[in-house]
Amino acid sequence: MPIFTIRHITTYRYKKPVGFGEHRFLLRPRDDVHQRVIDADFAITPEPAHVLWAQDAFGNHVATARFAKRASQLRFESTIRVDHAAAAFRAKDIEDYALAFPFAYRPDDRLALERCLERFPPDPLLDGWAAGFLRDGGLRGTRDLLADMTRTIHHTFKHVARHEKGIQDPVRTLRLGSGSCRDLAVLMIAGLRALGIAARFVSGYLHLPDDDAGDDPRGGNTHAWVQAYVPGPGWVDFDPSGGTVGNRGLVRVAVAHEPSEVIPLQGTWYGSAADHLDMIVAVKVTSVDRDASRWSRRRIAS
Repeated sequence: MPIFTIRHITTYRYKKPVGFGEHRFLLRPRDDVHQRVIDADFAITPEPAHVLWAQDAFGNHVATARFAKRASQLRFESTIRVDHAAAAFRAKDIEDYALAFPFAYRPDDRLALERCLERFPPDPLLDGWAAGFLRDGGLRGTRDLLADMTRTIHHTFKHVARHEKGIQDPVRTLRLGSGSCRDLAVLMIAGLRALGIAARFVSGYLHLPDDDAGDDPRGGNTHAWVQAYVPGPGWVDFDPSGGTVGNRGLVRVAVAHEPSEVIPLQGTWYGSAADHLDMIVAVKVTSVDRDASRWSRRRIAS
């Protein structure tokens, strides 16, 4: 069971000092049954006049920074350690009535899941693609269906870096056969909801083994994936970009019905459009074994 250290730096640069409006950021990971924040350090330059922390309806940690000073550079830096436990998704953990698909959520669950069941605008291409994961005239194992959709997206769509703002429409993703992790997550959410399975968007970080090598602050990834609600285990993670089932290597920061609700960092500034130079983002996610870390601390203490 690893401890992940996440270093995330975002720097906005301008030709001359500009004013800053409110900036809202979701950078502190969630505390839940699979992960626990050990410590979190945030540094903002220039120092804000005020930072307000709150939790939204999903339990996401949301901070709002307000500024009084002008500057030619705005920098957000966070260093966070998370105790992480991988969770398996096993068919035997699913409630009996939901082991095979199609199934119907119980009335109380359906009421709570209403927003996560809202279908995207109907489209024959999207609906046909989603229906292709069902077996003609028969039931299909719920776990098999979810894993199949996850791995099919991974194997049949090209994962690309796309720096434009916003999310690609899922029908466009189908036609292009490519998209960013955000786009592929939204495609899977649209497909699941078309079948009547509750799904939501997850924003966070991805750890890769290569991240642990070297001192370069780059090398990790902000990432996006999907959670589907399965009676029994509850919200289960599926990463269509990586083709993985479960939360191994995934650090959850925020969950929401729609991607626009969990943008990691957004805000306003005041000045001429020509004053803006660039935005630089560097992310590093490293891992150490939890037992090894405890052994090292005991040795130092002795």
